[in-house]
Amino acid sequence: MNTYFLEQLITPSHPHQLPPCVLTIGNFDGVHLGHQQMLAQVQEQAKQMQLTSAVMIFEPQPREFFTPERAPARLTNLAEKQALLAEYGVETLIIAGFDAEFRALSAKAFADILADKLNVRALVLGDDFHFGHDRTGDSQFLRDYGLQVTNLHTVMDASVTPERISSTRVRKLLLAGDIEAANTLLGRDYAITGTVIHGDKIGRQLNFPTANIELSRIKPALHGIFAVDVVRLDDKGGVITDGFAPLVQNAQMGLTGLRAHSLFGTANIGLRPSVNNEKEWRLEVHFPKLNANLYGERLQVRFLHFLHGEKKYAGLDALKAGIQDDVEKLLVWRERVLVSRLD
Repeated sequence: MNTYFLEQLITPSHPHQLPPCVLTIGNFDGVHLGHQQMLAQVQEQAKQMQLTSAVMIFEPQPREFFTPERAPARLTNLAEKQALLAEYGVETLIIAGFDAEFRALSAKAFADILADKLNVRALVLGDDFHFGHDRTGDSQFLRDYGLQVTNLHTVMDASVTPERISSTRVRKLLLAGDIEAANTLLGRDYAITGTVIHGDKIGRQLNFPTANIELSRIKPALHGIFAVDVVRLDDKGGVITDGFAPLVQNAQMGLTGLRAHSLFGTANIGLRPSVNNEKEWRLEVHFPKLNANLYGERLQVRFLHFLHGEKKYAGLDALKAGIQDDVEKLLVWRERVLVSRLD
């Protein structure tokens, strides 16, 4: 997948001309089943018209620009979104920096960019798509401008009562700890990818060392204590075969996870109310029976089972006892799942 920043493409001196394309536009947060149907429609139309398939996303997402303190939690940060769009076959990704200048574009100016700078020949859009500083732009505006537009109606989930598949609904399910239902709408297991960075080492003081994984988002979409399995990724985002083995020290290999090449872990994702006064969101993973240096490693954390929400403990001794209890319960859950797989 070729990735471009819109600001570069619209610079008069930019030498690159994008190939003619079919384009869709949106946040694509989570790249859920509704988004995937949109992408499939773009690719099908591009194939029929002998064009390339393209997606435009916004960074930051518009509500993060307008009201960052009230913006929805991110399902996917930019890197995760890029990886998923590539996985689902997108050929060209255009990242539009959403700032005051972009916001001020008129509908006509934006349509000019699509036709003249991005070489857009056709678009696939949701039925509620609007654009331009006064939101006067819509699908009919683009048709009148001379572009071919196909509207894809809202994708419904008919598994229970028909309900719209949306990023908002996925967020609600994850926040409620209903990982299985969220995964159904995503069409895959929910995971967060990030680099292990240095933290404040409190877990080590409590004899429960953790990997502090960079979130790269204002706030995460799920909070609490979880069973997870974790894989190590290479520079291209691929899972490294037996990726933790070269990092292990003193033969403490950890516990195998529930997918290939993974380790089992217990995760806390949230604000750590017992130790943190800075209101900083953290994802911390404890790997039972593992001794390894993970700093700088890129890991993908897959959320398997929700245990409970974050708790505020009276002190570090109470916190340590609470963590011990959580780890024991999640280990029992892992053993139960492994036994059920043998039945």
